[in-house]
Amino acid sequence: MNTVDSSRVVRLGAGAGYSGDRIEPAVELATHGALDYLVFECLAERTIALAQQARRQDPESGYDPLLEARMHAVLPLARRNGVRIVSNMGAANPLAAARKTAAIARELGLGGLKIAAVTGDDVLDVVRSGAYRFEESGDAVADFDERIVSANAYLGAAPIVAALDAGADVVLTGRAADPSLFTAPLIHEFGWAFDDWDRLGQATVVGHLMECAGQITGGYFADPGFKDVAGLARLGFPIGEVSADGSVVITKVAHAGGFVTEATCKEQLLYEIHDPSRYLQPDVVADFAQVRVVEQAKDRVRVTGGRGTPRTPTLKVSVAYVDGYIGEGQISYGGPGALARGRLALEIVRERLMMTGVDLSELRFDLIGVDSLYGSSLGSGSAEPYEVRARVAGRTASKAEAIRVCNEVETLYTNGPAGGGGVTKSTREVVAVQSVLLPRDLVQPTYTIVEV
Repeated sequence: MNTVDSSRVVRLGAGAGYSGDRIEPAVELATHGALDYLVFECLAERTIALAQQARRQDPESGYDPLLEARMHAVLPLARRNGVRIVSNMGAANPLAAARKTAAIARELGLGGLKIAAVTGDDVLDVVRSGAYRFEESGDAVADFDERIVSANAYLGAAPIVAALDAGADVVLTGRAADPSLFTAPLIHEFGWAFDDWDRLGQATVVGHLMECAGQITGGYFADPGFKDVAGLARLGFPIGEVSADGSVVITKVAHAGGFVTEATCKEQLLYEIHDPSRYLQPDVVADFAQVRVVEQAKDRVRVTGGRGTPRTPTLKVSVAYVDGYIGEGQISYGGPGALARGRLALEIVRERLMMTGVDLSELRFDLIGVDSLYGSSLGSGSAEPYEVRARVAGRTASKAEAIRVCNEVETLYTNGPAGGGGVTKSTREVVAVQSVLLPRDLVQPTYTIVEV
């Protein structure tokens, strides 16, 4: 490991926690956060499948829909304040994302930028050519061949580090593990070895804490009367002050809404974790079992104790495939007897779908606000509501059959209980996701620099 100043601190900011996240907190961080890096985490498993569909329709699309708006907003600030940007907004098309970012930089008069596109996560051809089975169902991937939309491996930090080492000011990836977006700048800055498992384990703690942005500053935490959070409409996103040993202080811009507390950090630490002692990542098998969370001061929480063991010989690959269509219709009933009329409406649709022979693999009937979340056993004990929203959703093999589900709800206007209104109808293609494990040597990530 390279020798570094033990007192040095790298400041990471989380600019987004998902694709459609707010842009203003990222602008606030780029302006007032005194950052070294601004990281936008914008991908989910379904998100990249939808991006792959968009790319098939237009070869220059397939990157995050908000990439242009985000880059217009933060590129000038990042350039002025010496902030480097790392993001998976490249989605299904990192090269096109890099080209678009370069075009925006030129439009804004920002010369001298290096923008890197990390590629290699798209392993569709590899998966299709092998005898793989889905981890979840055990089904042969080959049986889904014509329905497969995409197959993307979770890349680790290495190609991002290489791009940063090459002087990239902006790094745009496709499918990379969320914590790796934060781990990579730390490896680059501190010169950590790729087999320094304990530091990589602690870096994964840092990335996991920050990857969901506002969730650690009070978003998805507030519960009025139990966990009150002020300023959620102007919620600030987190800053991680990371030292050379990987320890981190989570904080935020002082004037931003929300807060950082021991409780917000602990909730985020446990978020989406199966086995805390073996959190499988492409860079390391992280061990969160000895993590310590200590509140040092207002909006300053120190987190230490992450460890790690050697990474696995395989990488997770998310395989997305078309799995039918969903037809959904909704209608509202209000006033005295609304609940009874809503129930009658659902029974009418149930009978109509059977009578007309709609071909369904799944069918769901809900009264929103009564039994749509917890079923009839928990939802029936409260006082009768004065308004209900009846919802019918069915999964079908074809769009035409899905439309028939919607239409039966609409016909309740004149063929159902009194007082129905506000009908909505929708049909959508179902993109399902399962996983396969791919040997690492079959995944070959690289990067391309686009200069402005």
